[in-house]
Amino acid sequence: MNMNDIVQELAAALRGHRWQLCTAESCTGGLISGACTDLAGSSDWFDRGFVTYSNAAKSELLAVPMDLIVLHGAVSEPVVRAMAEGALARSNAQVSVAVTGVAGPGGGSAEKPVGTVWFGWCVNGKTISECAHFEGDRARVRAATVEHALRGLLARLSTV
Repeated sequence: MNMNDIVQELAAALRGHRWQLCTAESCTGGLISGACTDLAGSSDWFDRGFVTYSNAAKSELLAVPMDLIVLHGAVSEPVVRAMAEGALARSNAQVSVAVTGVAGPGGGSAEKPVGTVWFGWCVNGKTISECAHFEGDRARVRAATVEHALRGLLARLSTV
């Protein structure tokens, strides 16, 4: 299934629930929002996207507590969960997806190597998080993150 097919299925699922989606993106810099809005008619189910690349943006736009970022790092489960929940609280959407990761080529560490990405999905009042590791250069890590985020959202929508 290519990206267009994934987005079309996602659109159908969101329309079926009469829900809208919002995104909170760090390492993808708006690519998830872009993939969604590439589909004509996405205004029916896509509300808005937050690109919160810096820690300050995560805190200011999504109300991620700075203490959480300092304690766990921007690329962490607590931060991605706060991003997903903060995006919902600051939108008209009922569903959110959030991503924060290390796309590379620099910025990785032994604990969080390049390709480490945390995902957060809020669907039907429940926040779910997951960590994944992707191989490749920056472009491949970001593309894999977009696909995983949307496939993950689609999978979670199919259970409600």
